[in-house]
Amino acid sequence: MRTFDAPDGTTLAYRRTGDGDPLVVLPGGPMRAADYLGDLGGGLRRSLVLLDLRGTGGSAVPADPATYRCDAQVDDVEALQVHLGLDRLDLVAHSAGATLAVLYARRHPERVGRLVLVGPSAQVAGVTVSDDDRRAVAEQRRDEPWFPDAFAALERIQAGEPTEADWDASAPFNYGRWDDAARALSAADAHQRNQDARARYHAPGAFDAADVRAGLTRLRVPVLLLTGEYDMVIPPNRAAEFAALFPDAALTVQPRAGHYPWLDDAAAFAGAVTAFLDRTTPPRSA
Repeated sequence: MRTFDAPDGTTLAYRRTGDGDPLVVLPGGPMRAADYLGDLGGGLRRSLVLLDLRGTGGSAVPADPATYRCDAQVDDVEALQVHLGLDRLDLVAHSAGATLAVLYARRHPERVGRLVLVGPSAQVAGVTVSDDDRRAVAEQRRDEPWFPDAFAALERIQAGEPTEADWDASAPFNYGRWDDAARALSAADAHQRNQDARARYHAPGAFDAADVRAGLTRLRVPVLLLTGEYDMVIPPNRAAEFAALFPDAALTVQPRAGHYPWLDDAAAFAGAVTAFLDRTTPPRSA
C-alpha cells in the first residue's frame, strides 16, 4: 500500500498492480474500500492505481467528516494526479465512483485523457432509473433458481417495506452469475464500506444535476460507458441516455453481466476497456 497527502492533510492510500501506463481506478459503494475491485479481472495491460477514498481501506479518517461529500473529494483525485506526476489521468470509475469521476472531469477537463464509467450511478447527471426499469431487468432472470425469493425481496424494497434480510435476498440480482465468487464479493461488502461516509457522499449541495448535465455536453473527453445486460443500477436503456449526454461517448452493454462485469466475464470486460483505451483519436485543439 502506498500513500500520499490530500490538501487538508488526510493521508490517502492506494494499491498499485500490473504493468504499463497508469490507470487510476475509483471505487463505488459509495465509500467502499477498493479491495473489492481486485485487479478488475486482469488483462487490461495497464498499471492499475486503486484508490481507497478517505475513511476507507488504508486511507485515514478525515478531521472534518463533511469532506466525505463527493465534490470535496475532487481535490483528493487532483492530489493523486500530482503525486503520480501525470499531466493527464486515464480514469476508470465504478458505480458511485462515477459521480466523483464526472465531477473531476468537469472541474479539470484538461487533466483527463480517457474516462471509463462502469455501471455508473447516473444521478449526478439527472438520469433517473425507475422501479419499472429495474423490474424489467429483474424479470429477465426468471429462470434462475434463486429468482422467487430474490424477486419477492425486491418487491418489498420497492414498496418501501424491506426487512434487513431482503437486502441480502435480493443480492443475486447484482451479478450475472450467483456463484461462489459472487457470494464472497457480496458478503465482503458490509466490512469494506464506511457507513458514515456513505451517508455523506451525496449530501445536499454536492452537485446540481441540471448544471452537470448541461456541462457534460461540452466535455471534450473520450468516454466509455460500460454496463451489464442485467445491471439494475443502470440498466442498458438508462445507460444509453447517460452516454448520449457526452459529445464523444461509446456505450458497451456486456451480455449476461450484472453490476460487476469484470467478475462475470473478465475477458469480455478487458476486451471492451482495452479497445477503448487503445483507440486512436485526433489530438484535441487548444
